[in-house]
Amino acid sequence: MRWVTRADMHVDRTACAWLIRAYIDPDAEFEFVTDVDHLPDGATPFDVAGQPFSHHDGDCTFEVLLRHYGLTDPALVELGRIIHEADIEDERYDAPEAPGLDAIIRGMGRNLGDDALLVASAPLYDGLLATIRARTD
Repeated sequence: MRWVTRADMHVDRTACAWLIRAYIDPDAEFEFVTDVDHLPDGATPFDVAGQPFSHHDGDCTFEVLLRHYGLTDPALVELGRIIHEADIEDERYDAPEAPGLDAIIRGMGRNLGDDALLVASAPLYDGLLATIRARTD
């Protein structure tokens, strides 16, 4: 599938792209747009306001994707809480990792374009998920 999101990605969008490739669509292709009023035909938008895969009912897009695709692994749900806090900062969850993750992704985003950021951030999400699994086993 072709997926589309807003350019200049941050935590929720990079985490969603990682989730999509790791658990939903391993052959996913991503496109980044600066004008969300002109989304490419045939692409599935994510983290674009007004679209099904975006923020809904106080949840970030990562949480919406988990729910939609029935991804109930407790470690992924916990990762979703961290992503939520890094993206929304509403203190819904106790996620001490959130500010650091946000700072790292924002810093990487300043040095990399969106395509390179997707590649560079994937091992961070893999590592964070592994840390969550280790402390819950």
